[in-house]
Amino acid sequence: MNAVTKDTKATLQPFQPRLDAVKGLERTAALGALHRVGLPDRRVEEWKYTGLRFLAETPFAAPVRAYDATWAQAELQRLGVTSGVGAALARLVFVNGYYAPDLSVLPEGVSVAFFSKTGSFGPLACPDREALTALNTALAEDGAQISVPAGVDGGHLLLVSLGQAQAGAPISFHPRHSVHVAEGGKLRLTCIQGGQGRYLHNPVLEVSVAARAELNHLTIQSESDEAASLATLYAQIDERGAYNSFVLGVGAALARHEVHARLSAAHAQVHVNGAQRLRAKQHGDISSVITHAAPDCISRQTVRNVLDGQSRGVFQGKVLVERIAQKTDGYQMNQALLLSEHAEIDAKPELEIYADDVKCSHGATVGALDDDQMFYLRSRGVPEAEARQILIHAFLEEALDLIADETAHALSAHIMATRYPLSGEEA
Repeated sequence: MNAVTKDTKATLQPFQPRLDAVKGLERTAALGALHRVGLPDRRVEEWKYTGLRFLAETPFAAPVRAYDATWAQAELQRLGVTSGVGAALARLVFVNGYYAPDLSVLPEGVSVAFFSKTGSFGPLACPDREALTALNTALAEDGAQISVPAGVDGGHLLLVSLGQAQAGAPISFHPRHSVHVAEGGKLRLTCIQGGQGRYLHNPVLEVSVAARAELNHLTIQSESDEAASLATLYAQIDERGAYNSFVLGVGAALARHEVHARLSAAHAQVHVNGAQRLRAKQHGDISSVITHAAPDCISRQTVRNVLDGQSRGVFQGKVLVERIAQKTDGYQMNQALLLSEHAEIDAKPELEIYADDVKCSHGATVGALDDDQMFYLRSRGVPEAEARQILIHAFLEEALDLIADETAHALSAHIMATRYPLSGEEA
């Protein structure tokens, strides 16, 4: 996604002291791309609905490795990582972008390395095209590098990110993660994000799913309401491989979850689903580019948004079908529920098809709570606030049911119930 700005240097000012110290071939190449284009603004087509003024207004310092262990433990409990179903799972915990071994439980049967030790960038990311990826490449300090051997079921692993910024001292961190599931392997990965204070979390995740391998991936974004979360994910799926992903967004002042998925061999499948529930002045953006680069592949994308207050939701979904990709089966649907006359949804589904034997469709709907359903619940003695929550939960649950793994579904339900209890008393 290209970016064009009038003053590229100004867009990078919040990070300039650290950018001036960048060394290394790949990092300096990424820095060169940043200097050419700067960070994107609304004149860039892919960013026309999401501005980055939040970044321009904030001088972000580099994080330190030290953190408040008492707060971190409490946050892990709030997120369901060390309580409920999450407590039994292996976990890799990062605080302000750095691996925190004292908070982590290493998995068995899965190989784990760390970017801080290897310094190895993967082959899938495109820092020359995506400016936020270039920023990550220039400033990445740590990250998890997860590998599942051929034929091995790696079980369920939690990848947790906590941001901890002190009042009046905003920070930014840029973790570089990768996941490789070898031929015939399996992994269930749940990424959970939380935090406090004003910070920028700018992660890049590269996913490689080999032939006949399967990765089920849930992201729960419950960042600080003062934070920005700008995540970029790259996925490549080989022959008969399956990548099933879901993002649940409830936190952050500004959030964007951008997915680039490539179906590179026949009979591969990808699911890029999601749900957002936003309030006040939150801004949440789910964008994707799914490329069918081989025949007989399947892609599915279903996204639901619930927007209250002056919040704004964005859905941009592009399906690109290359000439070789005959027998493609692609589907997109975006649905939004507006709870306020000041809430806004921008939807841009897009099909770009160069093959002539395909089955592709997309759609979008926008609506409000059903008055008849509200009347039915109220007439049976259900308080108004609780009735609203029941109907909202029912709308979102149809999307959350796409999370096939029971444990992952329970983790997402915990976050929803914590932030938006049925009582109507929002956290």
